[in-house]
Amino acid sequence: MKTDSTAILPSATLDEDAWEDLLSYIEERRVIPIVGPELLQVATDRGPRQLYDWVAEKLVARLNVARADLPERYTLNDVVCLFLAGRGRREEAYVRLRSVLKDAPFEPPAALRQLAAITDFDLFVTTTFDSLLESAINLERFGGTASTEVLAYAPNRVVDLPAERERLTRPVVYHLFGKLSAFPTYVISDEDLLEYICGLQNESLVPERLFHELEHNHLLVIGSNFSNWLARLFLRMAKRHRLSDPREVGEVLADDEVAQDERLVAFLQQVSVRTRIYTGAERFVAELHERWQRWHPAVGAAARKAGGFGPSAQSGAAPFTPARFLPPAREMPDQAVFISYAREDLAAVQQIKAGLEAAGVTTWFDMDRLEAGDDYDHKIQRNIARCSYFIPVISRTTESRLEGYFRREWSYALDRARNMADGALFILPVSVDGTDAAQARVPERFKALHFTQLDGGQVTQEFAQRLAGLLRGRGA
Repeated sequence: MKTDSTAILPSATLDEDAWEDLLSYIEERRVIPIVGPELLQVATDRGPRQLYDWVAEKLVARLNVARADLPERYTLNDVVCLFLAGRGRREEAYVRLRSVLKDAPFEPPAALRQLAAITDFDLFVTTTFDSLLESAINLERFGGTASTEVLAYAPNRVVDLPAERERLTRPVVYHLFGKLSAFPTYVISDEDLLEYICGLQNESLVPERLFHELEHNHLLVIGSNFSNWLARLFLRMAKRHRLSDPREVGEVLADDEVAQDERLVAFLQQVSVRTRIYTGAERFVAELHERWQRWHPAVGAAARKAGGFGPSAQSGAAPFTPARFLPPAREMPDQAVFISYAREDLAAVQQIKAGLEAAGVTTWFDMDRLEAGDDYDHKIQRNIARCSYFIPVISRTTESRLEGYFRREWSYALDRARNMADGALFILPVSVDGTDAAQARVPERFKALHFTQLDGGQVTQEFAQRLAGLLRGRGA
């Protein structure tokens, strides 16, 4: 990430200073990885293959394209163009491609899992249409639970980041060139790519929050396989300024093609002195992952444990260390403990979730807070009807709000409790700031229950053990 005249290194690796700079920026969450198709090496019945090559081969048969009319080393674009030249319906290509991948049992490649394991990455951009990166993050960080936010761009449907990056509550994968669908809303040909590039340069069609982040952060463009002019155009589009202008952020291009393109390397040497080149996408990710683990060994171990790789803490064990907070799954797991809260108490609720899950107690709360429409309300009712226990979070915020969706959740929990036997435990009120149970503005039935005091949401060992014991008793 240096700015001197030796910045372009069309060699196998980066120097030690550059690695140290990069790891420091990653630790400060100032780096965004942009993932391309070269990282999609999947295991097929004919050995490891690049996913797009495998898809192109399968699509030849599904679209009834004459193999003899294709070049020897054909691409997905070649197959689609030949199909369209034969007066095939453009929409059919997307439907057939989706069905090809829908039935493919591919596991996320090792390189994607290594990237996903670097927990300082919270925003990923991908130029591919598959879901392998999302799956890798869910496996590495959430034990396979679908907890990653997935967004996709299309010129006719602009989707931006839901909030500024520092306010994102879960890792995000943004499909810059669209996501797999039965509709023509993702890139499978050079013509598609041209339309998307044009759309992304249109002020009215650009996802502004995303491009603000690309402009002001360091970028790792890994395995993009961009052609000469597309690489230039992509960097200029991401940075939104002349590449020769002074800037504080740079990028690494790591793939198998750029270093072999002498004209592109010469252009970058002369114009973009903040760009560095690393030969080999998978090798770059492997070295980055290994160096990051040495840079943060304790963080890496904690993240792996919190993500579900390793035994859960036993409820009767010695004092536990609360795990790093991980966002709840989009859908509530079976027998999870439902946490009801006011939005202002989110930080305390995150602490409660981390503390309980360190003790092996699965919890869920609604992170997105859509609070609109019957579908959302039905979802909350269903979750309260099937959760194992219900924790209403009481605070000065709930005291000051005479109206709020959390009060409706309390009502749903009381409706369920009315069908339970006397003495059956279901509602477990928690106060996070010392709010007095006797004076609290809560339903009268809540006041008859024991209020647990968890200041700031810090879970005590006693509370965690009690709840874990209750779950064991009901076979959850």
